[in-house]
Amino acid sequence: MKSVFGYIRVSTVRQGTHGSSLIEQKSAIERYAAKHDLNITEWFEELETAAKRGRPIFSRMLKLLERQKVTGVIIHKIDRSARNLKDWADLAELTDRGMDIHFAHESLDMQSRGGRLAADIQAVVAADYVRNLRDEVKKGMHGRYKQGLYPHAAPIGYLDMGGGKAKIPDPIRAPLVRQAFELYATGNFNLKTLQTELIALGLRNRGGQIVNRSSVAKLLNNAFYTGIIPIGRLGEQFVGVHEPIVSPALFGLVQAVLHGRKIHSGLKHHHVFRKLIRCVSCQRFIIGERHKSWVYYRCQSSQCPTTSVRAESVEEQLRVGAASVTLPLSLRAMLVEEFERLRSQAGLGKAELVGAAKLALGQIDDKLARLTDIYLEGTIDREHYLNQKSRLVGDRTKTAESLRERQLESLPHDRKVQKFLELQMRLWKAKKAISHSELIDVVKSASLNLSIDRKSLLIDWRNTFQEVQKLNSVHCGGATPATSRSIENMSPSQQADLKAIMADLYHAIISDSGEFS
Repeated sequence: MKSVFGYIRVSTVRQGTHGSSLIEQKSAIERYAAKHDLNITEWFEELETAAKRGRPIFSRMLKLLERQKVTGVIIHKIDRSARNLKDWADLAELTDRGMDIHFAHESLDMQSRGGRLAADIQAVVAADYVRNLRDEVKKGMHGRYKQGLYPHAAPIGYLDMGGGKAKIPDPIRAPLVRQAFELYATGNFNLKTLQTELIALGLRNRGGQIVNRSSVAKLLNNAFYTGIIPIGRLGEQFVGVHEPIVSPALFGLVQAVLHGRKIHSGLKHHHVFRKLIRCVSCQRFIIGERHKSWVYYRCQSSQCPTTSVRAESVEEQLRVGAASVTLPLSLRAMLVEEFERLRSQAGLGKAELVGAAKLALGQIDDKLARLTDIYLEGTIDREHYLNQKSRLVGDRTKTAESLRERQLESLPHDRKVQKFLELQMRLWKAKKAISHSELIDVVKSASLNLSIDRKSLLIDWRNTFQEVQKLNSVHCGGATPATSRSIENMSPSQQADLKAIMADLYHAIISDSGEFS
């Protein structure tokens, strides 16, 4: 009885349980071996496509056959062994050396000229089938790209919604991805320090593991977050239908830092309140110093009365300060109602702005279509086509962002109102255990200056947030709200004071020269 190997293969895990499964292939090979008095000494099972070389199990089996450990091998079908002609040539060479190659599904005598010819024809057909299948898959993928869809796994910050559907922002990871771009754009982080910060913020990859440095670099270089689908192997960009997470301007700023067009500091010792708080006496920044496991901030001038203050004390005073300029939910709801009333009054102007943006989008789409037609006609070469297409796709992304902003805005100052309300929500979160960087970010957005007097933190709030403190004083009975009172239970004079301060707050928001971001 001759000794042989048994080789079975499927392309995917799904095929392993459906269709021509591993179990079915094995049964057919065992029947063939019993019928032809062959002894299977070892099985080789593989979940890998036969369309390309590099299958580890198949390669190991060929090496053992070359050493003549057995007399041959039984394979279920020809297309289970090879769908590329190189692997088929390796099998044919073993046949020339006298090795027996059996196919349980086909009655082919590999030792005869006719049998070899029939097997060669089937191998060529299998290879052609794979090439055609690959071309059809490429056409399908290109069609998806042209529709603005990304038929691959969603990058960090997005969620997969199934085939034929656009990716949507992950409500948990998307804000962290946006924050990663914002932090790196400052130039105060390198990839290592940014990775550490993102881990502290809670950013995780799709598998729930912490992000490594290469993942951070890949994230910062991915234009997908701006609404573009970049396909590196094709050298093309496509306009995506998914919602962008970062603006093209922010993405461009990050690229400038990454590629050295903007000075990158990459601090070695990044104390969280560095260059944020000044000494009230000399107006110099207080400096952070680490002593054992604690960080202290102090003024370096020996003439100033400011003594050292622990970082934890500064953080606690910042959180208390954030609470003093945070509107209760009931007052925020009243402000939203007032903004909606003003928005309806400016509906006509909004429609004109939106219409202009849509017209500009249509014109860019026409240019893209004409460019593709010219390229297909052979009038321009591929390099010129790709450069022009990349420029138009970038213009379209910026115009689409402008359209989204105009659809949100009804008054020139309405964007400020929305940003103010968003900042209020962030200030509300600042009362809880959010990260240091987020706390600093929201307090800086709401204040003009931070200073220290001995161990007391002094916050110079912007005029807008001074009005918030007045509102809290009327609504909650103090500058730092503890419990808010029902508006219905207030006296008429208190309600009048409240509405007057709300009007002052509204005018302070729209007249504020800064940005609430």
